[in-house]
Amino acid sequence: MPNIVDVTYSQTGQSTNTNTMGMREMQSRAFEARDANYLLLKAPPASGKSRALMFLALDKLINQGIKKVIVAVPERSIGSSFSKTDLKKDGFFANWEPIDVYNLCTPGEDGSKSKVQAFHNFMDSDEKILICTHATLRFACDTLDETKFNNTLLAIDEFHHVSADVNNRLGELLKVIMNKSTAHIIAMTGSYFRGDSVPILTPENEAKFTKVTYNYYEQLNGYNYLKSLGIGYHFYSGKYTSAILEILDTDKKTIIHIPNVNSGESTKDKHNEVDFIIDAIGKVIKQDAETGVIFVERHSDGKVIKIADLVEDNGRERDKIVNYLRNVKSVDDMDLIIALGMAKEGFDWPFCEHALTIGHRGSLTEIIQIIGRCTRDSNNKTHAQFTNLIAQPEAIQDDVKVATNNMLKAITASLLMEQVLAPNFKFKTKLDNDDDDIKSGEIKIRGFKEPSSKRVKDIVESDLNDLKASILQDDSMLKAMPGNIDPEVINKVLIPKIIRVKYPELSDEEIEEIRQYVVVDSVIKSGEIKEVGDQRFIRMTDKFINIDDIHIDLIDKVNPFQKAFEILSKSVTTKVLKVIQDTIEATRIKMDFEEAKILWPKIVEFRKLHEKEPSLNSNNPLEKRMAECIIYLKEEKRKRLANG
Repeated sequence: MPNIVDVTYSQTGQSTNTNTMGMREMQSRAFEARDANYLLLKAPPASGKSRALMFLALDKLINQGIKKVIVAVPERSIGSSFSKTDLKKDGFFANWEPIDVYNLCTPGEDGSKSKVQAFHNFMDSDEKILICTHATLRFACDTLDETKFNNTLLAIDEFHHVSADVNNRLGELLKVIMNKSTAHIIAMTGSYFRGDSVPILTPENEAKFTKVTYNYYEQLNGYNYLKSLGIGYHFYSGKYTSAILEILDTDKKTIIHIPNVNSGESTKDKHNEVDFIIDAIGKVIKQDAETGVIFVERHSDGKVIKIADLVEDNGRERDKIVNYLRNVKSVDDMDLIIALGMAKEGFDWPFCEHALTIGHRGSLTEIIQIIGRCTRDSNNKTHAQFTNLIAQPEAIQDDVKVATNNMLKAITASLLMEQVLAPNFKFKTKLDNDDDDIKSGEIKIRGFKEPSSKRVKDIVESDLNDLKASILQDDSMLKAMPGNIDPEVINKVLIPKIIRVKYPELSDEEIEEIRQYVVVDSVIKSGEIKEVGDQRFIRMTDKFINIDDIHIDLIDKVNPFQKAFEILSKSVTTKVLKVIQDTIEATRIKMDFEEAKILWPKIVEFRKLHEKEPSLNSNNPLEKRMAECIIYLKEEKRKRLANG
């Protein structure tokens, strides 16, 4: 099926060029904030966060009085990103030189006594740099006084593993260290937006961080080789193993992530799934005893394909292939990687062209990390592709509700990614006496309320994607997606309710300002903009409108899920779409007065136009909703009369 998202970039080379200190664009931006005690670096996979940390940490050690640096990564394989690096040769003032004895990302249990003891030894030694896993950090701190972190830099890679949930030990540990020591903290993540209900940090702790953001558009637009990125979904019936060859092209360097064994897509036998995929590709010739690489002769033409199996449970065998992959230097060294939980984040295979994921991923964090596996810039590719193989809901399934929810969430994830990957706009209020002096990347809108407080400005500048993730993954919004809720109800009722839950401290005026920014940004980024002469036009619903004539009231009438509804209509059969709508119907959003107030003028207009009442039996979900609104209003009137 065609891609839901297709984004093309300019190949400016800007994001990969280095300055006189050997820093790429993102690293230079992060280094400008080097004096911050708490620094949150939000930047895409492949933008160079590991080296950015080296620059920052060395400056703190040499120029800011910091005595020790602890780098914590989520899994051992990522520790290699922080091995010895010659930075002086490119112009920096020092080299990154951790010693091997304090690189605790070595084989063995992360919470073992030896690693915990090594961590404690480091804290009492004169050594400067330690690298460990998140798990080792947690275990080591169980018996360590927080004041030991005084004058220490704690750097947490893949920071989205932290959570404000009281059961998240890394989150609790971070909170205590911030409150009871003078530690500096650098938090790094390539996917700081989540659709999860639990935030990464409490608002009061997050406010302490200086945020440095380098967005996906800047990263991909500044590449030398990669020109385009596609995001698509392939819906299947039955078992995924019967559908995978429809979208797997073994001429493309591919990472396949098979489904979690607890998911509906899994056959519950992960090893058999790997065997099936390999057998479907070709005949196994041999498996190299030294590297673990599987050599497969392709059925179609006899070409030999090199495959890595990261689903393998045997630790020794898995370490062989992980070490091999870590040292891949040539495009010919590997063709296909099959993984389950590994190779999602911090895994560097620049030659990867296609990330193929089977089954719905409930976390947007996980999705963006997987997409990041194929968005490295490499001279072997001009296009990168992410494909999600998703089970389509069928009426006979016991878990049809789950399958429906998964499909809707998969589509909303792609819509969010489309907006994350697009250039940013700045929105301003258009006044009658404006001289129309519009700056590049700026759009003026009549009736638009600009952010009036620092808090709102911070949310708009740093957390807009986080907020959109929460909105798009909210159950009430998913139920609105199949086109059964009026656009104004979505924009003026549902969205502000979600914003209020996420930011309960905001005033009504601040919530309205954020609501407008979210809606405007979503509609503009999902719309098609064309330039004709010196005028700009945007497609909204089914027609082009001059951007100079846009009013906030007009934007509020546009369904932010219009594209999602079109995707559903085009991608699945009428029968499947009816299953989806029937499932939504069973868990319909309840009517309230706010929605009724918006629908009533539309009901009056409907009566005039059609000379009849909206029908409950209509195939049009919006007409049906208006009919329900009439019933709701009559019932409310009856209750009021009954109560006298």
